[in-house]
Amino acid sequence: MSANLKFVIITGLSGAGKSEAMRCFEDMGYFCVDNLPPALVPKFAELCVQSAERVNRVVVVCDIRGGEFFNSLFEALNELESKAIPYQILYLEASQEALVRRYKETRRRHPLAPQGRIVDSLATERLRLEGVRGRAHHIIDTTHMSTRQMHAEIKRFFGERDSESLSVAIVSFGFKNGIPLDADMIFDVRFLPNPHYVASLKPLTGNDPAVEEYVFCWPNTQRFVEKVTDLLSFLLPQFVNEGKTHLIIGVGCTGGQHRSVAVANNLGHFVRSLGYQTRIDHRDISDDQSHVDSVV
Repeated sequence: MSANLKFVIITGLSGAGKSEAMRCFEDMGYFCVDNLPPALVPKFAELCVQSAERVNRVVVVCDIRGGEFFNSLFEALNELESKAIPYQILYLEASQEALVRRYKETRRRHPLAPQGRIVDSLATERLRLEGVRGRAHHIIDTTHMSTRQMHAEIKRFFGERDSESLSVAIVSFGFKNGIPLDADMIFDVRFLPNPHYVASLKPLTGNDPAVEEYVFCWPNTQRFVEKVTDLLSFLLPQFVNEGKTHLIIGVGCTGGQHRSVAVANNLGHFVRSLGYQTRIDHRDISDDQSHVDSVV
């Protein structure tokens, strides 16, 4: 009966987005419990198993707020395994700079040192969580993510899908803001002519027809896309045969505004035409410009 239970443990760094992640799971119909002491996790999981179909998708948040109770997390995980109760750990993290900025914006105190410096508390927390991070099934770095983007990542990992399908995310980005840490492969399109230096195109994005036309008017763009689509036509079935359920393809230019957006759109439509679940996400342009496109 426990095989029907989806039991997710959310943990990670304070300020990395655990509360927002829990809201995403709630939207997907999960029963959620925040700040559950780890010692109670196995007993709670058993109750969920005994409830049969009434509670079969569950999320618990266990983090450093539990103080000394948090130290028993590994014992709780071992107990779950000994009772053959399946679980997954979702670990959320972000860069030091992003976490400090978020704490300053919200004016909240870090649970490890209410009166101390934020940077020292974050360093201590990161060290204490190294072990559980190593056991995580999924790690999401929220440094450059909007709420919408983080929800999309969670749904990609935990949303309902056909077990035999491959879900592909095409993510445009700017190298100056860092590469997507979870990308499986990355294509660099900085060799293409840059619309940024065309006055009429600079304020636009790769979602605008004028920028798309400019990017694809060059023979090198067309040759590049032909080679990449040929590569993907070969690779995607191989990934499916190996049992891979999700793939992230990054397309990067300098700022993530023009070339990478236009090329990501083109590749996303091509992958979708092959019959794969496809999501096109533009990381480095604002939400009202991104026009995120997806097929579930």
